[in-house]
Order: sequence, then C-alpha cells, then structure tokens
Amino acid sequence: MVPIIGLSNQTHLTNFSGDKKAWPVYMTIGNILSRTRSSPARMPILLLVLIPVPPKFTGESARAKEAQRQTNADILRAVFDLVLALLLQVAREGTVMDCADGKTRLCFPILSAWITDHAEHAALQGIGSKSCPKCEVPCKELSGDQRRMYETHEYMLYREKALRHEPAEVASIAEYFQRLGVKIGNNVFTGPDRVSPTDQHKPDLLHNIYLGLFKHMMEWVDGFLKKHKRQQALNDAWKEITPDPRFSVPKKAYREITQWQGNDMCNLGRCISAVLVSALRNPHSSQYQDFKSPLKCVSALVDFTLMAQYRSHTPDTLSYMESYLQTFHRTKDTFLEFHTSKATRTQANRQDRELRELMADQCAKEVRHRTSLIAVGWLIKRGLKGLIGGQI
Repeated sequence: MVPIIGLSNQTHLTNFSGDKKAWPVYMTIGNILSRTRSSPARMPILLLVLIPVPPKFTGESARAKEAQRQTNADILRAVFDLVLALLLQVAREGTVMDCADGKTRLCFPILSAWITDHAEHAALQGIGSKSCPKCEVPCKELSGDQRRMYETHEYMLYREKALRHEPAEVASIAEYFQRLGVKIGNNVFTGPDRVSPTDQHKPDLLHNIYLGLFKHMMEWVDGFLKKHKRQQALNDAWKEITPDPRFSVPKKAYREITQWQGNDMCNLGRCISAVLVSALRNPHSSQYQDFKSPLKCVSALVDFTLMAQYRSHTPDTLSYMESYLQTFHRTKDTFLEFHTSKATRTQANRQDRELRELMADQCAKEVRHRTSLIAVGWLIKRGLKGLIGGQI
C-alpha cells in the first residue's frame, strides 16, 4: 500500500489588487522518510491543482447566503471528485510501480491523510466550525472530560438515514444532523474507495498547536497583561532574549509583530515561559495568586508541545503529555474573561444595553413619582393654608 497524503491551505495573497486568494492542493506519499519530505531540494511534495476560491458573500438575505453556501459546497465537491477520480481505479486494482530499492511491486495508492487547519477541514468534510471532524462530541463538551469516548462519524449511515426518512420526519432529521454539526452530501472524501473520511483528519503541531492553541493563548495572555499593566514588561523581556542556536532572536518587540507565521510561533513556544516569568516578576502581595495560575497554564502547554515533538514515545512520556494537557485545561479558566467568543460579547453588549435602558426607565419613573409627590404635597399645603385662612 502507498499512503497518499494530501495537503491544502487557502492562502491570502494581497489586499492591493482585489483581495486575491489562492487555494493550492499538494500531494506526497507516506513511504518516504520525514527528513526527505522536509527537504525542498528533493521535491517530495508536488502541487496538484489550484482550487477555485468562492466569491465573498454580498449583503443579501439569509436565504440567499444559504443558497450561496450550498453552491460553494457543490462546486467544491465536484472539483474534488475530478481530483480524486484518478485514485478510484488504481485503489481497486492496483498498479505496477518501480520502487526506490530497484524492485517492481504491485502498489495500491490510497488516500490516508489530509493535512490542513480545522477551518478547512470543516469546509472539506461539511461540518460546523465548532464540530469535531472525527467523532460526534457536542461542541459544548469539546473541552470536557478527555477520557470520555464518543461515536465516530459514519457518513454512509448518515446518507442512508437522510435518504430513507419519511416526509413527516424532515424536521426531526434536520434537528438530528444540526445537533451533530454535519451537512449531508458536502463531505468530499466519501466518494473514493477504501477511504475513511474520519481518518483524513491528522493533528499536526503547526495548525493545531502553534497556529491554534498557542495563538489563542497569547491573545489571552495579552489581555491578562493589559489588565495588570505588564505589557511593557513583556516587551522589555522579549527584546532582551540572547542568541541561541535553537531559535532565531526576534527582531521586533512583541507588540510590534502584527502577523505571526509558523516559525515565529515555534520561536515563541521555546521562550515564552521564561519571558512571561520575567514579565510577571516582583508581584504585589495581592497579585501573587493571580500570577501563579497563568504561569502554570502556559508552562503546561509549552511542556506538552515540546514533548509532542519526540520521534518515539513510551508509556511514561504519554502519561506526562496527558498530565500536561489536563493541567492546561484545569488552569485555563484563569483567562476566562479574556477568551470570550464574538457571539458572547455581542450578547453581553446587548444585555448591558437592555440593563442600561431598564435602569434609565426606572430612574425616569422615580423622578415622575417624586415630582407627583411634591405636587401633591404642595396642593395639600396650599389647601391647608386656605382652610386656616377661612376659619380666621
């Protein structure tokens, strides 16, 4: 078997000539050494196709946007059917190939992995942005108990259930798939033989750790430092990093870097623990407990990342990694006020606006009530004066 590894990434090119984007698809095989695959001079990864980038949504109705999303998904599925059509016959019957050792073998090329970020996996596999591409875990339980097991996605069963349902069950079927975060017919990996769509997602350090967890965590850390007025201390510590063969010295201050690339995040992961300790040094007595938990959270993620780069693992290293990951999830709530989602912020702003309007209405009612009491008191006082004057 020759495992085929696909790679894709929608890339933003420029803003100066019409907001251009490119969507290249690359392919390589898994039967070569990692050091060979990492050498650009040997061309181990080949450009296969450039996928058409769908147009932006215009300011139309929700129904028009949903129709445009479905059209984009259908076009993407048709393009991948053409791209993967060459693998259909050879995956069933095999083909004779010359191998690197000089021998000729009957080989079966099978698509085994697809390397990309989560947003693109959601587009390729037809799932929600907050859904897991491998199992049926609800989005609200993604950061829950890591030991709990969930059923894997069975896209063929989903399709059969969608085709065989009764007309009266349309609402329940739609609610069922919405709860799973699955869009039927939009997975591009359900066509080729011997290809499991749930096995295409492979976690990698670049997309899942450095451009995922680390990027979000540094946004939380930046908000934490801003709250405690320690941003300048982080910049000063960042500028004082001495040269080291294991990473390149940053040329800009931390706050001056506007776009973080993969290499920048790798360098950050190697030194962020020491830089953060320097930025949070000499805390006040009231800040000691507040600074302790963020340091533990960042250190746990750094230790997990560094140990994940081992070429081989033992039961001990795996237990260490699991312990670091549990520590990270247990202590990340210290950044809870800094990692609210856009929907949560919108809801909070709406509730704050409604509360302010309610308080303003309450104040207006109190003013009117106080004014009416003053008026009544004045009338009573005037009436009493008139009554006393009449008696005299």
